[in-house]
Amino acid sequence: MFKKLYDQAIQWSKHRHATKYLATLSFAESSFFPVPPDVMLAPMVLAHQSKALRLALITTLASVLGGMLGYAIGYFAFDLIHPWLQGSHYWSKYQLAEQWFKDWGFWAIFISGFSPIPYKVFTIAAGALSMMFLPFVLASFVGRGARFFLVASLLSWGGERFESKLRQYMDVIGWGVVVLIILGVGVYKSEVSQLLSS
Repeated sequence: MFKKLYDQAIQWSKHRHATKYLATLSFAESSFFPVPPDVMLAPMVLAHQSKALRLALITTLASVLGGMLGYAIGYFAFDLIHPWLQGSHYWSKYQLAEQWFKDWGFWAIFISGFSPIPYKVFTIAAGALSMMFLPFVLASFVGRGARFFLVASLLSWGGERFESKLRQYMDVIGWGVVVLIILGVGVYKSEVSQLLSS
């Protein structure tokens, strides 16, 4: 099923209404759809390199709006989706997202922009845990925007040869960025606690 959805997303990227499909996919992926928007964003950037930043912006805005829907699902309807979530392959990822929120708070959403863990898991967890809404939106915009603008810029610069390498190493790059962010936040928190205690 996922392969068919993936292939369908590739076909949408070639359609004359591809930009609308990209926005719709980006919105849906943030709350329930299993295919990430990078699948459409990459071939669209390669086909229209001069529009790379515009496509990244559309993807980011639609993804953040979809994230707000995911937040609402977690906040208002978590009891309804909990049995399904617990029985799905997303459950372990949801539990990890919950732990990240407990450990990192606001920064968990920013980290989720680069994490291979689906963003929808973080949006639903943020709502279920009643994270403050405005920080959630701001962190989503920065985290998701950083990811999509990075992908669009690299593909616009490197072309098709780079696209195959990016797809091959996307998880490694994603986890590498997550580790760097966690280390940075850890150093920041340590510095702040030292300042407060002195």
